[in-house]
Amino acid sequence: MQTLKNHYLLAMPSLSDPYFERALIYLCEHNAEGAMGLVVNIPVEMSLDTMLAQLDLVVPNAPELKQPVLQGGPVHADRGFVLHTLRSGFNSTLQVGDELMVTTSKDILETLGTDQAPAHWLVALGYAGWGAGQLEQELVDGAWLVIPPNPDLVFKTPIHRRWQQAIASIGINPIHLSSDVGHG
Repeated sequence: MQTLKNHYLLAMPSLSDPYFERALIYLCEHNAEGAMGLVVNIPVEMSLDTMLAQLDLVVPNAPELKQPVLQGGPVHADRGFVLHTLRSGFNSTLQVGDELMVTTSKDILETLGTDQAPAHWLVALGYAGWGAGQLEQELVDGAWLVIPPNPDLVFKTPIHRRWQQAIASIGINPIHLSSDVGHG
């Protein structure tokens, strides 16, 4: 089985599930037991500084803390995930690829907005999950396109442009995508 860990899933126009319509998902794990990823282009109605204040953390006055928190997926929407560039030393971190890590421990939140933070990061609540074989079937059904890893896609592209930028990165014009893909 070829792993899609450290790749993106791009929702096809035919995918109308409210959680995943026009979603871009970064896959943090993919193996024979299933897959787990973070939606990286759908904000929730909360800025990061507001979330940190609700967690009773000291909130530095840093412009990057005004960014929105993302809706990482429908599973455990009360749990936070920080996708970030390489920076070790946190209590619960998984290195996903050569350039990215995911941290779930609260200690990383205390560094955001300071010089101890990773160079680039985003915060998501919840995650997207698939059971054994489920993602593979959705790929066969034409629900997703697989996009190669590219940290710039999430760290240097505005949230509202990530889906379009992802599809452009593989040379496809979204106007040419049919909502009937794979259903001929």
